[in-house]
Parts: sequence; C-alpha cells; structure tokens
Amino acid sequence: MITSIQEFIDKATLRRYDAVDINVYEANIFHTKMLIKEIDLQNYLFNSDVYELPPKLRLEIMDNLRREMIEIYSGRNIY
Repeated sequence: MITSIQEFIDKATLRRYDAVDINVYEANIFHTKMLIKEIDLQNYLFNSDVYELPPKLRLEIMDNLRREMIEIYSGRNIY
C-alpha cells in the first residue's frame, strides 16, 4: 500500500522543496504539492540573462514569482 508519494521521490529532490502529501482516500486521489525553496531566477526568464536586469527589477520579479508560487501552492489568493 502506498502511504506517501514522497517515498518515491529522490531524497536530493525533496531537500530542494517544501512538500505536502494530499490524500483523499474516498476519491482515491493522491498527490504531493511541492514548492521550491530556493528560486534560480534565470530558470524563469525568457531570452534574457538575469544579470542584464537592474537589481531593483530582479528583486521585483523574484517577489512576484514567489507570491505566485505561494498562491498556487496554497490554492487560494493570499496577496
């Protein structure tokens, strides 16, 4: 019997994320929500280098990105 999807995720991967198991036994639905702990901004930019952006803009983008991730992770509008 599977009690946690996290048992099947590599430990190195799990260390990089906050992870929570969601198990709805009645509906046989199991999933794990994961939120990355440390954001590498370069992974979220298209056709730009992170160092081409002014520091203030980088910080603004990081704040907006983190807020969006938290809202998706929590499943509700927080900000």
